[in-house]
Amino acid sequence: MINTVWAVVHEGRIEPLDEIIAPEGTRVLVTLLLDDEADFWLGAVSPSIDRVWDNSEDDRYAELLKA
Repeated sequence: MINTVWAVVHEGRIEPLDEIIAPEGTRVLVTLLLDDEADFWLGAVSPSIDRVWDNSEDDRYAELLKA
C-alpha cells in the first residue's frame, strides 16, 4: 500500500510531521518538494486529484464496502 506523509528536513535528517507506523527496515521513496517549487506542483496536481477523489462513484463504492 502506498502512503504519503509530510516531513521536513532537520539537520540533514528527514523527520515526518506525523507518526509513521511501519516495520523496521521498511523501504521508502522520498520526493523532495523544494519551497520555491511546492506551490507550483501542489497547484498542478490538485485538479487531477480532485477529479479522481471528488466524484459520486466513490460514494457508491463506500456503500458496497459497508455491506
